[in-house]
Amino acid sequence: MSRAFILLFDSFGIGATPDAAKFGDAGANTLGHIASWAASKGRALQLPRLEHLGLGAAAHAASGEWPAGFTRRSGFEAAWGAARERSTGKDTQSGHWEIAGVPVDFDWGYFPEATASAPSFPPELTAALQQQAGVPGFLGDCHASGTEIINRLGDLHLASGKPILYTSGDSVLQIAAHESAFGLERLYALCELAFELVAPYNIGRVIARPFIGADGHYTRTANRHDYAVPPPSPTLLDHVKDGGGEVLALGKVSDIFARQGISRQIKADGNMALFDALLKVMDEANGAKDSGALVFVNFVDFDQSYGHRRDVAGYADALLAIDARLPEFIAKMKSGDLAVITADHGCDPTMAGSDHTREQIPMLFFGPGVAARELGISSSFCDIGQTLAHHLGSAPLAHGQVLF
Repeated sequence: MSRAFILLFDSFGIGATPDAAKFGDAGANTLGHIASWAASKGRALQLPRLEHLGLGAAAHAASGEWPAGFTRRSGFEAAWGAARERSTGKDTQSGHWEIAGVPVDFDWGYFPEATASAPSFPPELTAALQQQAGVPGFLGDCHASGTEIINRLGDLHLASGKPILYTSGDSVLQIAAHESAFGLERLYALCELAFELVAPYNIGRVIARPFIGADGHYTRTANRHDYAVPPPSPTLLDHVKDGGGEVLALGKVSDIFARQGISRQIKADGNMALFDALLKVMDEANGAKDSGALVFVNFVDFDQSYGHRRDVAGYADALLAIDARLPEFIAKMKSGDLAVITADHGCDPTMAGSDHTREQIPMLFFGPGVAARELGISSSFCDIGQTLAHHLGSAPLAHGQVLF
């Protein structure tokens, strides 16, 4: 019985794609710029386990540059390469779905940046939502970092009872509200209603963002909930589950796939809690007798806590923390296991704004039976899913090539 693990470092890009300029992201390089920043501060970005797996070489293949402080040039311990997105955006759903074999070849709807004369959301949309939900109005109505906007508007939210409405470079509408003062179930009901109302705008997700705190100091809780459009065709997750295998989704993965193809979802708050959950799941994921198991974890802190907030130091520290824990994961791998470290897009914390960046992603495949080799640059994230489907003995996906 084979097992496969997708360790997705949310937003961990390794160099701008050839078409990045179309997205305003020319020169983006999440890893490269973090490493250069660390070197400039006299604190080299030392990621020994990721470097041994070929991260530096993958970044060099993608960007033509070795990340500052990465000295290993050979003797890698994984099958390493990079991948370019075929999908037309740089959003969470497109990246995850394409990794699972379903590229997004259509254009999502997006909400524009607010201006002095026009908010981000269509007035007819917010008016309908206000009327049907019975709320006194909304705050925000703009593009924003979620952690920044709750601290900026949290006090006014508590005083007025108005939920905080915001968006980003993703095809998304997000609603933040105080978990106890506004009510968690009330926030969920509001988001369910919003999800119905945004359908004509071709929006991919509505996200409930509950938070706690007071007096300008607020923290988001683990009770986030995504209401997402389902993938348009079967993904790797569906193929594994429908073939009798087990699919375990950690973090926000289940929400991103609208719970399709999921056997069990495991929630945890933050990268380290997610890593603890991953280690526990490794003792539980056994699949059926003749079928494999797929474990898919999204380490969300890289994106939501550091990338969008443009917190370079925080992003660097998060990379150091997860690199230090990788030996725990590797030590628990069994014969027949295959893992891949990858990402869904970039979110270069040195770039202007707060949105994702159109970047190539790493592909670091490793496990007891994996021979070290160079994989080159894939023209689609689908190659990741197709390779895992082949390993698990699942039905081939509609898109992608088997890499080894």
